[in-house]
Amino acid sequence: MGEKSNTSNPAIKAYHAHVYYEPSTKDRAASLREEVAVRFPDFRLGRWHDAPVGPHTRAMFQILFAPDRLADFLPWLMLNRQGLAVLVHPETGNDYKDHAGHALWLGEMLPLKLDVLEG
Repeated sequence: MGEKSNTSNPAIKAYHAHVYYEPSTKDRAASLREEVAVRFPDFRLGRWHDAPVGPHTRAMFQILFAPDRLADFLPWLMLNRQGLAVLVHPETGNDYKDHAGHALWLGEMLPLKLDVLEG
């Protein structure tokens, strides 16, 4: 088949899902957050950020979960995100690559302020 690469992928320590919302959709974000808390009690839910923070250009909250939970969570999130934009990315230690090159978007792909991230 293809040529074998000499580079190895970095270890994925965790995953983050950033759930974005507007003032008019915060109720849907809250409903999704509550459902995640019940269905995935081992996940860590971050604070509400009602204003953009870091590279994020819209209000959001974060969901942190272990790499071995991606296969369970991602299909559920695809079907239950309530129309909200969601960014899912690994935590490899390279914030720039994780947000820019290793990211998966569900719904609307929002602009990010990548210049604030260390690579």
